[in-house]
Amino acid sequence: MTTDETLIPERATSMPPVSVFMAVRNEERDLAECVERILAQDYDGEVEVVVAVGPSEDRTREIADELASRHPTVTVVDNPTGLTPHGLNAAVAAARHEWLVRADGHALFPRDYLERVVSALVTTGAANVGGRMHPVGHSAFGRAVARTMSSRFGIGGAAFHTGGEPGQQLTVYLGAFRRSALEKVGGYDERFVRAQDWELNHRLRENGEIVWFLPDVAVTYHPRETWKAFATQQYRTGGWRRRVIKEHPETASVRYLAPPAVVVASGLGLAAGVAGLFTTPWLLLGFAAPAGYLAGVTAAALWEGRDLDPQARRRLPVAMVTMHGAWGIGFLTS
Repeated sequence: MTTDETLIPERATSMPPVSVFMAVRNEERDLAECVERILAQDYDGEVEVVVAVGPSEDRTREIADELASRHPTVTVVDNPTGLTPHGLNAAVAAARHEWLVRADGHALFPRDYLERVVSALVTTGAANVGGRMHPVGHSAFGRAVARTMSSRFGIGGAAFHTGGEPGQQLTVYLGAFRRSALEKVGGYDERFVRAQDWELNHRLRENGEIVWFLPDVAVTYHPRETWKAFATQQYRTGGWRRRVIKEHPETASVRYLAPPAVVVASGLGLAAGVAGLFTTPWLLLGFAAPAGYLAGVTAAALWEGRDLDPQARRRLPVAMVTMHGAWGIGFLTS
C-alpha cells in the first residue's frame, strides 16, 4: 500500500477525495435523508455522491434529480434494469475517485463514517472496510424485525450483524473499497441479484485481499416494516444464497444450512404428526419437531426482546419464524 503523504489520514492532512455510490429503487421514504447525511459528513476532503436509479413506483427519481439540482456533487445515472448489482456497477463506472464507499437508500451514515472507513482503508491496506448494520424499525413489527436482524438466534453470528472484534472478516456491511481492488475482480457479479456484496467479498479474499471489520462503526438501517415485505425479502435472500453456494460450494456453512434444515424437519414432523392422527399413533411424535422449534423461538424471543416495548415484543417470535421459514423455503426452492 502506498504511503504517499496525500493519502495519510491525519487530522492535519486533507483526506483523499471519495466517491459514495449507491443503487436505489422505490426509496422515496429515506433517499433524501440518506444523501443529505452523506453530504454533511465530518470529512476533510472532497465527497461526491453517485446515485443509480432504477424504475420506481414512487418519487425516487424525482427526489434524486432534485438532490442533484441542489448539490453539484450529486450525480444521477440510469439503471434501466432496476437490479442492484447492475446499478452499483453503473454508479462505480460514473464515479471519479479511487476511494469508493458504498451507500444504500435506506441506510444512514454516522457523521464520522467516511473518515473512519477511509482511514482504515489506508492504514490496514484492506480492499474493503466496513462496520455493523444497526437496524432501527419504525412500526411495532419493524422493531421486531430490527431485533431479529441483530440477534444471533434470529440471523446467526455474522459479525456485521451481531458485533465482534476489529479485524479480518468474511464480509462487512456496505463497505468502502479501493477502486483498483474492486476492478481487479471485475466489480459486482451481475448474475447475483441478491447476496452480491457477500459474493464480491468472497472473490476479493480469494484474490488475496483483506476485508476489514470495524465493530464500533454502525450504520443505521431501516428494515422492512410489514410482514409481507419482510417475508418476501427473506424468501428471495434465501434463494440467492443457495445460488452463491452453488457457485462457491466452499462457502456453505451451518449458518446458511440451518434455516432450510429447520423447514424440512418441521415440515416432515408436522406431516408425520397429522398422519398419526389417522393411522399409526407413534407418528404423533412427529409433532415434537415443530413444537420443539417453536418452543425454542419463544424462549429466544423472551430473552432477546426483554427490553423491547410490549407491542414489538409480542411480534418478535413472528419475525423470527418468518425469517427462518421464508429464508429456508427460498433456499430449498431456488
